[in-house]
Amino acid sequence: MIHPSNAELRALDLAHVWHPCTQMKDHEATMPLVPLRRGHGVWLEDYDGRRYLDAISSWWVNLWGHANPQINAAVSQQLERLPHAMFAGFTHEPAAQLAAELTTLAPPGLNRCFFADSGSASIEVAVKMSFHFWQNTGRPGKTRFVTLSNSYHGETLGALAVGSVELYKAIYRPLLMDVITVPSPDAFLAEPGESPSDVARRRAAELERVLATQADDIAAVILEPLVQCAGNMRMHDPIYLKLVRDACTRYGVHLIADEIAVGFGRTGTLFACEQADVTPDFLCLSKGLTAGYLPMSVVLTRESIYEAFYDEYVKLNAFLHSHSYSGNPLACAAALASLRLFRERDALKANRVLADHLGTATRRSFDGHPNVAEIRQRGLIVAVEFVSDRKTRRTFDWRERRHLHIYRHALSRGVLLRPLGNVIYFMPPYVISYDEIDLMVDVAREGLDLAVREGAAA
Repeated sequence: MIHPSNAELRALDLAHVWHPCTQMKDHEATMPLVPLRRGHGVWLEDYDGRRYLDAISSWWVNLWGHANPQINAAVSQQLERLPHAMFAGFTHEPAAQLAAELTTLAPPGLNRCFFADSGSASIEVAVKMSFHFWQNTGRPGKTRFVTLSNSYHGETLGALAVGSVELYKAIYRPLLMDVITVPSPDAFLAEPGESPSDVARRRAAELERVLATQADDIAAVILEPLVQCAGNMRMHDPIYLKLVRDACTRYGVHLIADEIAVGFGRTGTLFACEQADVTPDFLCLSKGLTAGYLPMSVVLTRESIYEAFYDEYVKLNAFLHSHSYSGNPLACAAALASLRLFRERDALKANRVLADHLGTATRRSFDGHPNVAEIRQRGLIVAVEFVSDRKTRRTFDWRERRHLHIYRHALSRGVLLRPLGNVIYFMPPYVISYDEIDLMVDVAREGLDLAVREGAAA
């Protein structure tokens, strides 16, 4: 079989495809598309034979490397038995097993699973479930949601409404429900002399004041535990989760934990909520759920919430949200295989060792850099905040697009980095080696020096 060249595939793509999260004009010259032919381990390969180390796990989904043989085998076996069937009125072994396993692994008290097909869809499910719960239980006035500044929960309209990154949200504001936004516990924004814990406590107190006066109107608080990933990988102290959980319980408000990006070992524990020893009322999972194989998400919730919808048909209390591919057997098989790898490899322990090396390598390359304001880490997520002036933390003008220098330089050196504005971050697959970690960090440092030296990107 004769495969196309990179150039041929780019031309075909640009004639017909509209890519996500992209100004398509950039792909004509500024950011040429990279056509991918195959992947293996932490490496991706294009049609001309060049390889790229996937330092960001292909948008944070890949846990065990591309084309992992165990997951490949599990999906292949399921493909021979049942690729898909409707999940309304039917069930199958992979979905039932996965739900049972997830409820065993999740924070205690989450024993019901509702499957959907994307991270944004899981947020829609949780928001609708919370709202509907209060309708079913005689509290119809509880219709509003509290979100954190700098938060991101997805691109569908409900998910977009409960996020607050203006880049994604501003243009669609007339279509969105009104929410209450409280300040993020972002440790980068600490006042002089404040510790991350101090910031978390101060911000939790501000949120509690909102609940104290408006709890009768509020259905739920939604947050990303420990790391606001799309919000420039900003991080906060776990005590914030504990204090918010306590406040939500005290004022009768649901807590929705969006662990779409941080779940499944990214932060050092299987779920980020574990680091504060809290159980949310809704836990949203996707991305690493299927280890980057197939689109699927799940919302875990409490039996008491499930029971509020459990009634006679004529009461019309059922939760009628649905997706054609809910509980897809192939996706469930991939997820089950991924969970087996966690057990067989003692992955959380191994990840802590990798995280130590990643943190050390990053500090070695970036500590003291005149354009680095902060290096922050939570497990296998490391972020480097670069600025125009280290002392004042003055940022580069976003219109200069200096991150493009880093992205393009990294590709030329065989590394896939995709900075978030003025933040370089690493979130690699769990099978990365020490040498590969050193390579991606060294290339990122080269890219930052180039970005500072060359100025605005074309």
